[in-house]
Amino acid sequence: MSSIKEPRVVTFGCRLNTYESEVMRDHAKNAGLDDAIIINTCAVTTEAERQARQSIRRLRRENPDAKIFVTGCAVQVNPEKFSKMGEIDRIFGNDAKMKAETFMLPDHERVVVNDIMSVEETASHLVSGFEGRARAFVQVQNGCDHRCTFCIIPFGRGNSRSVPMGEIVSQVRELVANGYGEVVLTGVDITSYGHDLPGKPTLGQMSRRLLAQVPELPRLRISSIDPVEVDEDLFRLIETEPRLMPHMHISLQAGDDMVLKRMKRRHLRQDVVDFCQKVRDLRPDVTFGADIIAGFPTETDEMAENTLRLVDECGLIYLHVFPYSSRPGTPAAKMPQVRKEIRKDRAAALRAAGDIQLNAFLKSRIGMIENVLVEKENTGHTEHFAPVILDRVIEAGTIAKAKVIGLEDGKLIAELAG
Repeated sequence: MSSIKEPRVVTFGCRLNTYESEVMRDHAKNAGLDDAIIINTCAVTTEAERQARQSIRRLRRENPDAKIFVTGCAVQVNPEKFSKMGEIDRIFGNDAKMKAETFMLPDHERVVVNDIMSVEETASHLVSGFEGRARAFVQVQNGCDHRCTFCIIPFGRGNSRSVPMGEIVSQVRELVANGYGEVVLTGVDITSYGHDLPGKPTLGQMSRRLLAQVPELPRLRISSIDPVEVDEDLFRLIETEPRLMPHMHISLQAGDDMVLKRMKRRHLRQDVVDFCQKVRDLRPDVTFGADIIAGFPTETDEMAENTLRLVDECGLIYLHVFPYSSRPGTPAAKMPQVRKEIRKDRAAALRAAGDIQLNAFLKSRIGMIENVLVEKENTGHTEHFAPVILDRVIEAGTIAKAKVIGLEDGKLIAELAG
């Protein structure tokens, strides 16, 4: 049995959920919910949803007297399933979870889930800090207007809507004032940023204004982007702005044109190759990561091989690989399915290819001087997001120069310089 002294948040899924969990932590504290556990769920795969339900049951066993609140995409998409779980005291959807008043509702309002498609704005929520983290996440956008055939997330997040630039600048200023040396811009589809705002600013224009108006921000990082929606302002920042980190994470999903078309993605294979080459021409030291789905319905061995080859062709080193997981209610769930063992094997092959690329990159950094954002004791990440172990403990949040002297278990070993 464990004792809950102040609100505890358990987060599943994406960086946007991480940001929203901090907002909820503040709301719960302000509402005086000292004996509460908030589970922020993910719906990207059926496995993510299963893990959330499993966690809810475990947390109830370990904390029989705590109030358990459950929210997030899985709840938004399937509130009925979660409402049947006796372990839960209160359920609220993705819109309600960001409102302070939700945490002050009387106990008899157990289920608060609205029509997410009716939500037209995304408010900025000032978060003064992120518990246990040296980098901060700032939500700039929520929702998605696209309807990829495998994805349930638009039905959990609603349509795309953007946070006004002035509110983003204000939040980043506060975070920097509180000691955060790196800010990550996050959202569901952040390259769609601005289309719903006056003047229709782009992601690149917003990032340029942010860096100009918060000159004291040392490092800006951008989360997952769509390679065909990157605007010219962002390309110029990649080329000219050292505070924009040389690490791009691509929402790739597949490297075969037929699979991409059946997914209803907006890019083709060559678009990704061209994007990586253009960015490398602008910033030769850049690194790339990618989200990839293995074993999408109808994927043949040849199609899978096209995706596997793209890892090497584009030098993708940070791979988030997901064996395809069928989501009821999506068009892909009705397509001819690839056998689970084949999905698993293809995912393993992709991860192995990514590991080879990553290991080669990490070896290339030996002897280099790196700027390391220290996150905990003697660990942190470089500008390229390479994990580092330092030779001594240093204050979290510090950006320290260190010379890389070796490589061990997928992490750079470095000595603090000076």
